[in-house]
Amino acid sequence: MEIRKDVIFLNKVPVSVEIYGADIICASCVNAPSSKDTYEWLDAAIRRKYPEYPFSIEYIDIEKPIEDDRQAKIAQRVLDDEFFYPLVMIEGEVVGEGYIQLKPVLAELEKHGFQEPAK
Repeated sequence: MEIRKDVIFLNKVPVSVEIYGADIICASCVNAPSSKDTYEWLDAAIRRKYPEYPFSIEYIDIEKPIEDDRQAKIAQRVLDDEFFYPLVMIEGEVVGEGYIQLKPVLAELEKHGFQEPAK
């Protein structure tokens, strides 16, 4: 059996990333990307930065029916103006709202064990 020294095998549990948003751009977030654009951008950025780490990323449209009770409650809080959208959550923790920046998202993923691949 050959052991590859360039690959670290860890017990990696997928991390949950949720983006709550709507088709209409948040009135308080002028010039910010749309919620869907933020979802697509974060998905690509996380996959590029941490290619070896499993995660799930989900876009939740706050204006459509939501079956999951927890997600529905969070969406209602966004609709009630408790949060700006897009709202980004990682493992249930709010990481950003409105104009999303990459650095806090990556910092939160690192708290969950994500590391850049060795070069």
